[in-house]
Amino acid sequence: MASNSTVTIIGNLTRDPELRFTPSGQATASFGVAVNRSWQNRQTQEWQEQTSFFDVVCWAALAENAAQSLTRGTRVVVSGRLEQRSWENQEGEKRSKIEIVADDVAPSLRFATVQISRNERRGPDGPAGNYSTAGSSSGAQGPSNQGAGYAASQPAGRSAGNEAPQGDYQYEEEPF
Repeated sequence: MASNSTVTIIGNLTRDPELRFTPSGQATASFGVAVNRSWQNRQTQEWQEQTSFFDVVCWAALAENAAQSLTRGTRVVVSGRLEQRSWENQEGEKRSKIEIVADDVAPSLRFATVQISRNERRGPDGPAGNYSTAGSSSGAQGPSNQGAGYAASQPAGRSAGNEAPQGDYQYEEEPF
């Protein structure tokens, strides 16, 4: 019997993503997400709050993109599966932990806007295969990490003069 343990959480990063590489060269990033929930107690009419903390793990291109784009405090939407990991510590005690292995991570647009910079597909020896970082039209490598990739004043894909979007996207007609 197969079980489906897919979860989606929305919360704030508690720490910058930590990017590491396995001995075979596979990228992995880990970070924490705090999810806040508030409700009003019907008997006392007082507001209650609860915070849950989740550890998230990303692999491959998603790990590299998350490490390059996200910073502590960024509000994100994470979709993935629950996975339990077990190990023994140095004292020989058995430990276990449940993590979210992310299938997708995105910035939340509830309180912010974002500018999207598409990465070109590239494998170890050239085009196709895994994703890798690509420069933007300004010549900088990858998306700007300034403000966690958020554009504070303009909607995504729009400039102040309402001209065609800047960057790597080419549209035949207005995207929105």
